[in-house]
Amino acid sequence: MAGTAAAPAYAGLFSKTPAEQLQKAREKQFKEKKKEYKRDGWKLTGTSKSIDVALLEFYEKLNNGENQELVGEVSACKSANVCKQVAFNNAIVAYANLAGSFVRGRVTSDASLNQTDGSGEFDHFYAAYERLVQAEVKNGVIKEGYSVVKDNGDTKEFKTFFIVNEAEASQARMRALDMAAKETKMAQENANKISDFVREGFEFEN
Repeated sequence: MAGTAAAPAYAGLFSKTPAEQLQKAREKQFKEKKKEYKRDGWKLTGTSKSIDVALLEFYEKLNNGENQELVGEVSACKSANVCKQVAFNNAIVAYANLAGSFVRGRVTSDASLNQTDGSGEFDHFYAAYERLVQAEVKNGVIKEGYSVVKDNGDTKEFKTFFIVNEAEASQARMRALDMAAKETKMAQENANKISDFVREGFEFEN
């Protein structure tokens, strides 16, 4: 008589809700991140909290569906204060570049947008938009979660993990979009179309 077949390893996966799956994945990530920091010589900095508390609080904030993670990194710097500021600036630039790439991609793929009008109108618009996104998200949209540092002798490596609230970030990006369109004197028809599909992108994210 044939024995009963063993259940696949993933059999219970689909019996869990997405929230339960996410929670389980974050618990695993928490353990792996602690091991990684200890193994590679990273230490928590800028707080009296333990690494356990800092990580648990950070992942708890990520459990809010509107919050996303953003990382600012510095490969070589001298002082913790300088490291922290550079990491913040790098995170903001990375976020603005990502926002700009999204808009550029949508514009490029939309045949209804006439990108030949004006002398470099769209290129000026992209540059202005990314610059203005940086300015907008500096004002409380990107919040520090925790920072870790690794001492390499003469220099330090530094990482700051930020929380971005997408409801606030969406508003900041729309303000930047409106200002960039006015600043570059983009044709109103193009500005309206770009604004519409950027709003569609926000709905998709949420």
